[in-house]
Amino acid sequence: MAIRNQQVNPENDLGFGPQPVIKSQPLINKDGSVNVKRRGLSRFNTADTYHTLIKMSWTRFWVVVLSGYLIANLFFASIYVLIGMDSLDGASGHNHMSHLLDAFFFSAQTISTVGYGHISPRGVVANSVAAFESMIGLLAFALATGLLYGRFSKPSAKIVYSDNILVAPYKENGRGLMFRLANIRKNVLIDLQVEIIFSYNEMVNDKPIRRFFPLEVERKFVSLLTLNWTVVHPLDENSPLIDMTLDDLEKGAASFAVLLKAFDDTFSQTVHSRTSYTAHDMVWDAKFIPMFNRDETGRIELDMSKIGDYNLVH
Repeated sequence: MAIRNQQVNPENDLGFGPQPVIKSQPLINKDGSVNVKRRGLSRFNTADTYHTLIKMSWTRFWVVVLSGYLIANLFFASIYVLIGMDSLDGASGHNHMSHLLDAFFFSAQTISTVGYGHISPRGVVANSVAAFESMIGLLAFALATGLLYGRFSKPSAKIVYSDNILVAPYKENGRGLMFRLANIRKNVLIDLQVEIIFSYNEMVNDKPIRRFFPLEVERKFVSLLTLNWTVVHPLDENSPLIDMTLDDLEKGAASFAVLLKAFDDTFSQTVHSRTSYTAHDMVWDAKFIPMFNRDETGRIELDMSKIGDYNLVH
C-alpha cells in the first residue's frame, strides 16, 4: 500500500538510498549498529583495529589482551628453549615441561620488566632476545594502557529502550505510536533530541523501492532526562501511518529508526544512541505501565526493569 500525499525527503533516507529490505534484514539493528556487511577488504586491513578494540565488549577485550599476553610469552619461551636452557642461569628444570615453564616465567618477568633475578640470560643471543622482548613489552603495555583508558574515557550514552513499540490510546479518542527510553547511568543528560524515521518497501514499476518518512513526535526536545521518556508519534491525519494496517506494515517490511542525541555534562560532549523497531515489534492497543513510584520518604524510585512493561487495553 502506497502512502498518499506524502513527500519523500531524500535527506532522511539514513544513507541507504532506495535499497529495499529483503528477507527481514533491518537497516539498523536493535543495538544501533548499521546492518551492512563489508567485503573486498584485505585480510590484513588494520583501518578498523582501534575502533574494534574500543567498541568490543569488556569480555572480548580481556580475552584479546590475556590471549595476546599468553601467546607472546609462549613465543619467547619457545625461543629460549630452542637457544638452549644453558643460556638461562638459574633455570632448575630437569625435563622438557619444566624447562618450558622456567622459560615461560622468565619471559613473563622480562616482558613486564619486573626481573626478579632468579633466572638471568647468559650469552649474546639470549641477552639480545631478552632485550628485544623487554622493548616489545614496554610498547605492548603502553598500547594496552591506552586502549584501557580509551574505553573508560570514551563518551557514550547508555540508553535502554522498550522492547516493543506500541499503538496506544492518545488524548481523547486518538491513538499514538509510542516507545519508551531511560538513562541507565546516574549521569545527567541535557538538551535531548529524538528523531524517528519510518521506512517501508513500496512496489514501483514492479520493483521494490525503499521509502523514508520522518515522523512528527509530540515532544522532540527534552531539556533534562531525569526519569523515563515516552516518545509519541500521533496517528492523526498528518501521519503517513494513518491508513496503514499491521498487514500493510509487515508486507512492506516496515521499520522505525530511532536516533537520539544528547549532551553529557560529565564529559561535556554530545553523545548519540540508536535503535530500531520493525513491524514485528509493534503491539496494538496497549499502553505502558508506569516505571516510577515513591518510597516511604516520598523520594521518587525509577524501576528500570519495567522499561518495556505494558498492558493490553480494549
